[in-house]
Order: sequence, then structure tokens, then C-alpha cells
Amino acid sequence: MRDICSGSTQSDREHSSTVPEAVEQAEWQQSNAECLVLETGWDNTQNKMAVELDVFVGNTTIMDEEVYQLWLDGYTVNDAVKVRMEGGVMEECEASADVLLSDTMDQYRTFQMCERLLHSPSKLANQLLFQIPPNRQAMLIERYYAFDDAFVREVLGKKLSKGTKKDLDDIGAKTGVTLKSCRRQFDNFKRVFKVVEELKGPLVENIRHHFLLSDKLGRDYAAIVFFANHRFETGKRKLQYLTFQDFAFCAGQLISNWTVGAVDNMVEDMDVDLDKEFLQELKELKVLITDKDLLDQHKSLVCTALRGKTKAFNEMEANFKNLSRGLVNIAAKLTNTKDVRDFFIDLVEKFIEPCRSDRWTAADMRLYLTHYNNSAHILDTFKHQAVWDRYMVVIKSCIFKMYHD
Repeated sequence: MRDICSGSTQSDREHSSTVPEAVEQAEWQQSNAECLVLETGWDNTQNKMAVELDVFVGNTTIMDEEVYQLWLDGYTVNDAVKVRMEGGVMEECEASADVLLSDTMDQYRTFQMCERLLHSPSKLANQLLFQIPPNRQAMLIERYYAFDDAFVREVLGKKLSKGTKKDLDDIGAKTGVTLKSCRRQFDNFKRVFKVVEELKGPLVENIRHHFLLSDKLGRDYAAIVFFANHRFETGKRKLQYLTFQDFAFCAGQLISNWTVGAVDNMVEDMDVDLDKEFLQELKELKVLITDKDLLDQHKSLVCTALRGKTKAFNEMEANFKNLSRGLVNIAAKLTNTKDVRDFFIDLVEKFIEPCRSDRWTAADMRLYLTHYNNSAHILDTFKHQAVWDRYMVVIKSCIFKMYHD
């Protein structure tokens, strides 16, 4: 591996010696020796066969983070060299174009050899081929599994199958991500999904344990796995304003509150599957809109709490019943797989868009939903407070996150 700023390569630092000395050096550098070349010939002066070893010795594997990122981004060697030249590395290190090309090729070969280890990150720490310090290992893994938000936004909620993979050309053209990088990211999503989908225990912890990712990246992958499992609709035009991070936040709320693992931390697929018993219980909330007296009482309590606190009060009062029906009907239909998939589009169409058309501010939204949620606890004949709270904690969090331009 070339150290570009010193102008030398590992092969430049080779040592030639007779067998005993070479073997001694090879044993001393056993974990670091990259290549041994055996040379033989007849020594007339000694009247015996002479054997020499060319020992190529290297210690810590040299990896340039900038070149690694170029490799991850799908640049060819020649394109990567151009980027490095434009960045001024030749002037900085006083290197020739040939040295820069050789260095880039060396680094690309190293990354390609490391890639199979990165597919199972725990193997990286246990292998002996590359001497990579732990902090550098963490960098290699984290960057390898990092992804472009624009790319993941296009595949979020889609089945991680060959059919979707065939669309990567179009997705790459749309997002500006190279096809090679698209394939790496998609294969990473698929690999993580396959490993964790059958595991017991918390989804985020399983991902972090098996792939050695940071907490943030582990949570992002949990969102990707969760969306792929439930096939949530994210591609409709009305949802285009939402970012991946908006959806990832909502996925975290759903995982923490609506999955089986939210109430039982030792069940199969605990953080991947929604709690079917809870989804059935949500049907009981329909009493809030089918019982006229209860609906009127709920409206009265909410409007009394809101009066004089917001300029949007008149609109809130006029639209209360429609908005309440929208939220409760979303809950009642979540036993249907298709309605689970349409969860986000339903939130936008039945609640967010009507509020946006009435020009509610984000503060108005928080005020309204806070009193809407709390007032249900005061209703005399409403007996489903626990289910209501479990439902509304997610609804409020998701709407607060999704209510923006």
C-alpha cells in the first residue's frame, strides 16, 4: 500500500535476505507480511542451491478516508484520481500523476478485499489479513452502511426484492446516486433485513449487535426494516414533502408503542410486527364518533379548553367532528393490511391537509391535539382510556413531525 505523501509503497520497503534471516523476519512480522516471493538459483561458489526470499512487509494498513468515500460513492479509479487532483493532493504531497494513480488503485484493491468482511462486520475485528485499528474499523463499517437520504426515500416501504433492484437504474438517475452506490445501499438494506427479521429481542439492539453500527444508524436501519416489513405507502404525491427522517421518526414511535415488543420483550419478531390484539382493541374507539352524546360532550370539552387561546378557534370548532372521525376511523381500520399500508396517506388526507387548509400553525396543532387527547379521559362513559392513550401517543408524535411544508 502506498503512502502517497512519502512517495513510497510497501513494495519499496521490501527486504531481501538468505533463508534463515528472511524466515526470522517473516515470523517476526507474521501478522503483517503481505507477500513472499521465492527465488532459487545455483550458487557456484558454494556448490549448492541458493534460496532467497523477497519479503514484503507492511504494518498498519493505510486507508485514505477521502478515497474510501469515493469508492463507496461508485467512482471509477480514473474518476477518483481526477477528484483527488482537483482537490490539490498532488501539490500537497508533491506527488506525480503516476504515483497518484498507483495509490488510488492500491487503495481500491484494499477496499475490494475488505468488502466481504464488511458484509459481516464482526469478522473485521477477528481477521489477520489487515492490521486496522478499532477506530478505523468502526469508520469503515459506519461509512459502508451509511446511505443517501435521497436514495432510501425512493425505496422506503418497497419490497426488498429483485423487482425493486431492477429499478435502481432509474432511481440512480433521479437521485444523482451512482448505480454502483445504489446497489451497495440496496444490498445492505436487504442483508440487514434478512439477518434481523427472525430474531427475538429489540430491533435496534439486534441491528447494532450484528452490524456494529452507531445508535443513530441502527435506528435508521430499524425504520427501513420496519417499513419494508409492513410495505407502508410512501410514494404518493401527497407524501413527497416528507423526508426519510420524518418517516424514520414515525417508525420509531410505532416500534416503541404499537408492536408486540412494546408490551412483551421476549416474543418472536417483537419489534417488527404490530400488536394484532391492540389493533383489534382500536375498534372500540369508534364509540367516540358513533355515540352522538359522547361526540358532542368531547367537542364541548375540547372547545371550552381552546376558546381564547388560538386564532384558529372558529375553524377548530367547526371542523371538530370531521377531524375526530378522521382520526378514529384510521384507528378502527388498522386490522386491515391495506389500511396499515395507507397509514401515512390517511393521516395526511384526513387530518393534516384539512388543518393546513385552515392555516393552523404548528403551535395550533399541538394545542388542539393535546386537549383532544386529554379531554377523552374526562368523558363519563368512555372506558377505553388505556387503548386511547397507546393510540394517541403515536398519532400526536407523527402528526407533529409531519406537519410542515
